[in-house]
Amino acid sequence: MSFDKKLLEIVACPVCKGKLDYEKSSQRLICKTDHLAYPINDGIPVLLENKAERWQEAEA
Repeated sequence: MSFDKKLLEIVACPVCKGKLDYEKSSQRLICKTDHLAYPINDGIPVLLENKAERWQEAEA
């Protein structure tokens, strides 16, 4: 099952309520403000702070 990108219009980071970005390669949603990555399991985002991983933007 794949992630429906239309969900990005209605979901928000549970910590800061900010915008999330979809990272297709690793199937997760990224909050660049809080540097957190939320997993997507079977097409369903797991938007729980305790399930998030620290995220660091790749250097160019």
